[in-house]
Amino acid sequence: MGGRGAGEVLSAYRAILRATRKTFEGDKMMLRESAAEVRKKFDENRRVTSEAEIQRLLGEACEASHFISNMIVQAKLNDRGGYEVKPGKDHAGATLEIPSEEILKHSAQ
Repeated sequence: MGGRGAGEVLSAYRAILRATRKTFEGDKMMLRESAAEVRKKFDENRRVTSEAEIQRLLGEACEASHFISNMIVQAKLNDRGGYEVKPGKDHAGATLEIPSEEILKHSAQ
């Protein structure tokens, strides 16, 4: 994203990575895939120089970080073969949508 505000861009990048590390803690595949996707999105916009476009992208990055931190809860496989969801205080007031067992089984592979 141009030469402007490299610190601001780096800060946004790190905030998203922190959010993914916290949300997907213990899930190596999701950690790896989410980090790769974040990197890809930032690389795609590396040459943006328009101030308005940079501000728009930084806003999207801030929204993404907030969404990952506050709207995603990772279900974990328990010792009984079921999945448990333990929302944290960051998720207060959020609507809980539980994916189907088939989706959860596929993601655990």
